[in-house]
Amino acid sequence: AIIPASKQFHNEVLKAHNEYRQKHGVPPLKLCKKLNREAQQYSEALASTRILKHSPESSRGQCGENLAWASYDQTGHFTAMVWKNTKKMGVGKASASDGSSFVVARYFPAGNVVNEGFFEENVLPPKK
Repeated sequence: AIIPASKQFHNEVLKAHNEYRQKHGVPPLKLCKKLNREAQQYSEALASTRILKHSPESSRGQCGENLAWASYDQTGHFTAMVWKNTKKMGVGKASASDGSSFVVARYFPAGNVVNEGFFEENVLPPKK
């Protein structure tokens, strides 16, 4: 049975992101219902196949994406979490039949852009 991510989980993940973002001097993210829904759908797809791979949407650069597959909750790529120009996020979680969890975090606009200069402009050093 699929147990979707709870509101509490959404808020915990958001809070963790925004604590990091504050340290790096970038504006907080807001939760987006659409990204939550899409991240949830994708986490359920991952849980059913049990193969951790990025979505076509993320590969096309339509959204940023962090994936985690664990028997415990964890957050993924740090730079996506603190990417300055990202405004909204969504998160989904689904448990596979073996009890492991698949967590998907989606970011919009997509961060982790590899173009020159983007990284320095968007990933700011932590404040002392």
